[in-house]
Amino acid sequence: MPTVEFRDITKIYGTLKVIEGLNLTVEDGEFVVLLGPSGCGKTTLLNMLAGLQEVTAGTILIDGADVTDRDPKDRGLAMVFQSYALYPTKTVRGNLKFGLAAQKLRRDEIQRRVGWAADLLQISALMDRKPAQLSGGQRQRVAIGRALVKNVGVFLFDEPLSNLDAKLRTEMRMEIKSLHEEVKSTIVYVTHDQIEAMTMATKIAVMDGGVIQQFGTPDEIYEHPSNLFVAGFIGAPAMNILDGTATTDNGSVRAVLPDNRSIDLDGYTFGTSPEPGQPIKVGLRPEHFGVGEANGHVLFALPVRSTERTGSDATIYLGIGNDLIAVRADPGFARQVAIGDEVPVSFPAGKANVFDARTGRRM
Repeated sequence: MPTVEFRDITKIYGTLKVIEGLNLTVEDGEFVVLLGPSGCGKTTLLNMLAGLQEVTAGTILIDGADVTDRDPKDRGLAMVFQSYALYPTKTVRGNLKFGLAAQKLRRDEIQRRVGWAADLLQISALMDRKPAQLSGGQRQRVAIGRALVKNVGVFLFDEPLSNLDAKLRTEMRMEIKSLHEEVKSTIVYVTHDQIEAMTMATKIAVMDGGVIQQFGTPDEIYEHPSNLFVAGFIGAPAMNILDGTATTDNGSVRAVLPDNRSIDLDGYTFGTSPEPGQPIKVGLRPEHFGVGEANGHVLFALPVRSTERTGSDATIYLGIGNDLIAVRADPGFARQVAIGDEVPVSFPAGKANVFDARTGRRM
């Protein structure tokens, strides 16, 4: 399957610079997700790859060939849109076949491709229905099938699950991931949903302000965010970010918080060691806390400000100065605590994330 390369890509609308000097390589057979908030440039990048928008500067290569100025039909791509974009007057079969006739394929080859896609996506029983007779999930399967029958090496997905309800999104995530494992194609997928990205991607490009903030596997991005933006964007509940000042004593590093509490950072592996008195930010993920007992180093005893229970999971919000920290807890424990109760929490120092407060970069 082809590789996709973006080299020094810039996109400008009038005086607005949306993307500047972006470089990214999607390797053969990878499932790469462009992840970020609205307005970060991810859909613009996908549309430039598809040939739906012009590139202001830079080069796009597919399998080593420069396609920057090629028409969409000549790029060897297939795209699945957020809005499904099905033809309402055609049946499912008609939607799947549409476009194949223009390729001057034999009738038996068209039937073979349509039958294969229908079987793979489990829509064979729907072939004579029109889009208005289908559920949202069924329409999305047809839209994916219409892309699959083109038999191309690169598939593009533009937020294809955003119109579905939560249960259906979960089902479709699993189906698209299984589909990738089945067809082994190169996939570039756009979403603002971190759960989609973390569960489906082989690699994630986290974008903000038209810049790729970090590119890596889901585990790399989750465990070692490269800056404060990535740290705050990935994870639900979001990572707790605490202001601190670095102190050192006989080689031991601690973060002193504004209320004079301190966090032991000896278990943290620094890429760049902080200077004494340097302002830093300490990131603590809610799920890494031990709650109600001292699992190793007791970090704090903090008052409960609120709780959220979602059946199998619970989050306790504890007050620390004027701020709150979110701590994931057992729902049974969360039911027993009341507002104002002081709860002891512990945190493994090796799980902390430390950032330079001035640059936002990981230390």
